[in-house]
Order: sequence, then C-alpha cells, then structure tokens
Amino acid sequence: MTSRTVTLLDVARAAGVSKSTVSDALQGSGRVAEATRDRVRAVAEELGYRPNSAARRLRRASTGAVGLHLPATATRLDYYMNLAFGAVERAQEDGLDMVLLAPSGAAGGRIASRVDGLLVIDPEPGDSAVPGLLDAGVPVVTGERYLGPATGPSGAVVCDNAASLTALLDHVTERGARRPALLAPSGSSAWATALRATAGFWGRAHGVTVTVRTVPFAATPAEAEAAARDLLAADPTVDAVICAPDGSAPGVLRAAAALGRKVGASNASGAGEALGASSASVAGGAAVGPVGAGLLVASCVDGTATRGAEPPVTAVDLHPAAYGRACAELLCDILGGRAAPDTVRRHSWSLETRASTDPPG
Repeated sequence: MTSRTVTLLDVARAAGVSKSTVSDALQGSGRVAEATRDRVRAVAEELGYRPNSAARRLRRASTGAVGLHLPATATRLDYYMNLAFGAVERAQEDGLDMVLLAPSGAAGGRIASRVDGLLVIDPEPGDSAVPGLLDAGVPVVTGERYLGPATGPSGAVVCDNAASLTALLDHVTERGARRPALLAPSGSSAWATALRATAGFWGRAHGVTVTVRTVPFAATPAEAEAAARDLLAADPTVDAVICAPDGSAPGVLRAAAALGRKVGASNASGAGEALGASSASVAGGAAVGPVGAGLLVASCVDGTATRGAEPPVTAVDLHPAAYGRACAELLCDILGGRAAPDTVRRHSWSLETRASTDPPG
C-alpha cells in the first residue's frame, strides 16, 4: 500500500473542524480557542502532517520574540551561559525578546506560534527535540551544523573545530610533547565529531598515535580526573593531555598531581629520561607512572576554570559571547530579509597559551 501526503483537509476531518481553523491553529493566527488549537496540533502530529513549502513561505504576524534551544547540560557550563547572554544582547538590538526553551524542547508547531525564529545551539542528532524545531516552519539558525536529517533550510554559524584542535596539537608538539592524548567528547554533535576525527587525521599526518579517551560531552572535573588517571596509568609515556569538555581541565591537573607528574613544558623534554626512573605508586603499591615526568595540559574550551586553574591552562578561546551574538545576528538578518535562509557564516577562535604549556624558563 502506497502512503500519501497528509493534507490540511485530512487534519480538519480528523479533528472535526474546518480547514481554515486547522490553518489558523497550526500557524498561531486567527481567533481559535486554546483547547481547539491544542486538539488540532495533537491530531496533526498524530497523523504526521507536515506543512508544504508554500505554506512555509506564508507571511506570519511577528511575535517580537525568538527562541533559544541549548543542550541539556548547558545550565552548568560557563561557555553556554556566555553564549546565551551574547545572543540575548544582539536580539534586543533588533527589538526581539529571547525565549529560552526547556531542555526537553517543545513541539515544533507549538513553539512556532510563539516566536519568529529559532536558535538551536550544538544540535545533537540524538536530541529528540531538534527535528521538530528545525521543521517548525520558522527561520532557524544553528550554532554548528546539524549532522542529522533536516527537512528545511537552516542558517548556521560554524567554527573550524578541526583547525582549533590542530593548533593545540601543533602547539604541544612544539613545546616538546611526543605522545599527546585527547579526552574527547562523546556524542554526535558537529563539535564532538570534528574533534575525534581530527585527532586521527593529525596523528596519521605526523606519524604519531594520538591516544583518544572518550568522556561525557559535559564531563565534570571529577570525570576528567578519573579518565586522565586511567589514561596516564595505562600509558606513562603520554606527555600531553588535551581536555575537550568545558570546565573539566582542572581535573586533569589533579590527576597529574596525584601521579607525580609535573605540569609545564619545562619538564616535558625530560619525560623520556624519567621513564627509566622509579615509578610513583598509589595505595596498594600499583605503579602509576614515572616520578617527575613532565606533562603538558591544554583545553579545547577556554573559560573561568582554565584561566583560574593552578597553573593556568592553555586553551582555545571560542569567544562564546561573540558567538552567541553572531548566531542571533544571522537570525535577525534572515528575519529582516538581509540574508538567505541557508546562509552559513564563520566564527573565529584564538589560542590562549598559558603556564600549563610554558616553555623552559
């Protein structure tokens, strides 16, 4: 049996209302009772109704607001809070309020009736809320590309995450590292995917094996510490650890201290000689690594935790507030007809070198 496209008339018949009522309910226009609006949307979702391309282009009355969807872990990460403030500030310059969506998301049809457009930051293909938001019938801008199937055009603001990790790997190599490792984020976001792939590409290009350990996308310092201890205990020749998740690098510093590894490039060149020295040990007498061997530590995301660590940690500054502004600016430009719905813009980053990879002296 061949399936056919569900139409407005199908929804109207199933909901027991007129076709015009269905149209008004789904677009958030007209004088439709809230109970009727909810029933129509529920029926449309159950039947799998999707507005056609012509309906998507219908002019809508402005709500004066845009929505912001962040990853579920965002509320405890410095990076996303700075990004959100930047987005709010830029939206307000165009007279738009910013509505922060619940982490679980909202049905695309419902949220589309309340906002003029949407910002979806670091969208994960595994996030069940994202497809509905991308298919909500309003302009959407994603912070980083969405790697799952999308049904409509979306603008995007992207960073060159491959280049930023390459810069970190090049940097620690220049400072004496010969066996770098990466605590890579799990998940299937564009950022996480790019970092894991880049570690492999860089290693093959340089004839070096970059040891990769996967940690949660928003790993806590404690989780990073546990992963770093396991990593360094399993392979004491690792002389540089690059930690991806925001705010987790201090955990790597704690792991280094616990294993007797001195953080900083002034000791990195001595790692090979230290391998022949006596090993440090933990309770129970298990050997965990060479005493005094140098270890370089760096982070893929800069923030309060890296700047305030002891020693301060070299990191990639993604300029999150400016990134949030750039995302909101593209959405405002699309809403104002100054940019096409599928425009992609680049956002710059910078490498901030600090004591955790300082040169000798």
